[in-house]
Amino acid sequence: MTAAPLSAAGGNRRDFRQPPAARARWRRLDFGLLIGIATASIALVAGIAVTGVNTRYFFQPTGVLIVMGGTLGVMLITTPPAALLHALRRTLHLFSPEASPNRKDLIDEIVWYARTVRIKGMLALEAGIDQVSHSFLHEALLLAIDARERTQLQSALENRIRLCERQSEAAAKVLEVAGGFAPTIGVIGTVVGLIDVLRQFSSLAAIASGVGAAFTSTIYGLALANLVLLPAAHRIRARAAETFDLQELMTEGVLCLFDGVHSRLVRQHLESFVNALPTHARSVPAFESAPETG
Repeated sequence: MTAAPLSAAGGNRRDFRQPPAARARWRRLDFGLLIGIATASIALVAGIAVTGVNTRYFFQPTGVLIVMGGTLGVMLITTPPAALLHALRRTLHLFSPEASPNRKDLIDEIVWYARTVRIKGMLALEAGIDQVSHSFLHEALLLAIDARERTQLQSALENRIRLCERQSEAAAKVLEVAGGFAPTIGVIGTVVGLIDVLRQFSSLAAIASGVGAAFTSTIYGLALANLVLLPAAHRIRARAAETFDLQELMTEGVLCLFDGVHSRLVRQHLESFVNALPTHARSVPAFESAPETG
């Protein structure tokens, strides 16, 4: 069967074999994360300022060295270098939002492919496979083109999803372990500071100053764990959950394509995922509809 070119809005024409164009993926800062960091920092500094204590008093090089160095050492002891580097990369990626498509437009794209497959078969997708908007969907469509059995395709896609989940969980676990040790290392810094105070026991002024400085190590440990490491671990898991939902939607869509399900049924099935996925405010052009037979 030969498909006629599609009519687009404004009188433009488009070849049926050409899939929807990939979206531009903006690499920008995640302002939600930055606002959270700023809010926590301002609240901490404001709380210190309310006490009337000079904020410079809380900058103690000894405490910083013990807490930061000790926590890094624990991470090196408990985590293999490759896993530690992976966790560091995942943490740095938190500052830029995930390049995930709008969920409704993603459904429109999959429905467009469903219409193409119903008319010309799975191999018709190969010509425009490089224009697929999402890397996982691109990989899933390639597997669908090559797969001979549905169970083989489903198993390959589920293995890919599980691998992404394990990688995210491993990165979150590294930060979680470090967050568990940081407060204890802060207490070690406090003990070291108190030992130094005891050396100057004859001077009451030195004791008062030294005790306060010693306890800043505990503050460093608690702040590092509860304002940095543990929130980052939770953020990685939240991102992983969002990614899992999107990948599950794309997996179901590709399996429908492989089964030759009618596009209206594909849309109805995938729209059940809409309430489970986050909405992205960025608008993108709607897909052009293709004629369908059968």
